[in-house]
Amino acid sequence: MLPEGKVTVITGAAQGIGFACAKRFVADGGKVMLSDIEVEKGAAVAKSLAGGPGEAAFMACDVGDKAQVDALVAMAVEEWGRLDVMIANAAVVHPADILELEEDDFDRIVRVNLKGFFLANQAAAHQMVAQGDGGAIINMSSVQAVITNANMLAYAICKGGVKQLTAAAALALAKQNIRVNAIGPGTILTEMAEKVLADPAVRHTAMARTPMGRAGDPAEIAAIAAFLASDEASYITGETINADGGRLSLNYTVPVDD
Repeated sequence: MLPEGKVTVITGAAQGIGFACAKRFVADGGKVMLSDIEVEKGAAVAKSLAGGPGEAAFMACDVGDKAQVDALVAMAVEEWGRLDVMIANAAVVHPADILELEEDDFDRIVRVNLKGFFLANQAAAHQMVAQGDGGAIINMSSVQAVITNANMLAYAICKGGVKQLTAAAALALAKQNIRVNAIGPGTILTEMAEKVLADPAVRHTAMARTPMGRAGDPAEIAAIAAFLASDEASYITGETINADGGRLSLNYTVPVDD
């Protein structure tokens, strides 16, 4: 459980895994600054968390813009006096293989899914170093950092980069007692995934490569984030915890109950 009163910034928090993390951290008594480019939705979900054990606020942020990311961290510090945890989560998806992917789309994906993670890590690290008492940075990676599909080229490249960003940042920040870890979700029932898995053929394919035979719940990812942010993970840094129902261990397909 996250220690009560810890201040957390979460990017991409208007829905899915980001919102699940915000919900869990507020329930644990944390103070959470949610951010997203979906302003109305982000503000609404932050408002929905009001009245819990913790506190929540919202600030619009384009994670590919350094000034906006720096302002996001500054807003959390202005609101609550410090920053203890950064969850870099904001990401976009654009399916296309190497023969189809347009340069502009590649640049757009890299700007959010890799540069955005670097900027969030850097801004958080500067604040934590200035505070002098450590902190935790959690990057939302993916099993796509290790395995991939032909049409997930740009996304996979970025998630592989996030994995190495996590490792390099962890080494650079270890002596400042700033731990940097990542989570690698498999198929998780976010709003987007639920729509995709509504197609029986897509669901069959996804479950055939998932030994546990089900998709994960965003709350299960949030639980890992809460652990990594807590003192119980005090000797863990530079690691990626893959929560994928056994997918990365599988080199065949499993029977599926349709």
